[in-house]
Amino acid sequence: MNQDLLISGFSDEISSDFDTQLEVVSNLGMKYISLRGIDGKNIGDFTVDEIKETVQPRLQKAGIGVSSIGSPIGKVFINDEEGFAKQKLMLDTLCQISNLLDCKYMRIFSFYIPKGEDADQYRSQVVSKLKEFAAIAEKYNVILLHENEKDIFGDIARRCHEILTEVGSPYFKGIFDFANFVQCGEDTQECYDLLRDEIVYIHIKDAVTSDSQNVVCGTGEGKIPELLAQFIKSGYKGFLTLEPHLVLFDSLKDLELEDATEIIKDNKGLDGAGGYKLQYEALLDILKKIESEGI
Repeated sequence: MNQDLLISGFSDEISSDFDTQLEVVSNLGMKYISLRGIDGKNIGDFTVDEIKETVQPRLQKAGIGVSSIGSPIGKVFINDEEGFAKQKLMLDTLCQISNLLDCKYMRIFSFYIPKGEDADQYRSQVVSKLKEFAAIAEKYNVILLHENEKDIFGDIARRCHEILTEVGSPYFKGIFDFANFVQCGEDTQECYDLLRDEIVYIHIKDAVTSDSQNVVCGTGEGKIPELLAQFIKSGYKGFLTLEPHLVLFDSLKDLELEDATEIIKDNKGLDGAGGYKLQYEALLDILKKIESEGI
């Protein structure tokens, strides 16, 4: 496989039990995870000392590194000032955790927009608050990665481009999440064309528009094989992070405004480890095909 590409994943989709997560990813031969749910608790609810005492030793023992902190930063409503103040404190703690775990990336979002309101009217507020987040990250030399997510300001490529450009910080860059763009009615090729210069991290997740279901990577409308080939050809180096969303898992309740069962209606007969393995092997097949075609 291309040595410039490192496969990681949100291992809490395997199990809420952290030891089980580490065992499954190790058995697959993976060397990295994105840290989000640990023993049923969200990463944003940990102290630095708790990570040092209960998480770091297990990572070290398993020989697993952390590709990114899968934080909930930015998942508050744009007009929730109290929530924003709390998130700045949480971000400071998470940056310290990132430094402790030798992890330079942290996934964040760009605020929920009140239902039924025009997201564009909130642009200046979103940019102003993201600049505050980026200033905190800069103190710790951590790079915040904006995930294009449903129901937030930066859900579509145009608005992602606006915030990435206007925040204009080396400590604020973009994630490319294929499935989320599909579920927002976007053409992922057009998203790639607009955003590729700001993308430093990729989520491997696919979906179909017919019922917004998540599907195995490469079988949906995300154009994952074609766009990964373009990313690689243009010199992308870094993480491809599995986020299968193929089975229901504990942390999903923290991620979606809708009921989780509306996002994943069919577990496809898999458990968490099975869904994760299926996505991992599908990604390997895609990468082999890209390589065999000489790209």
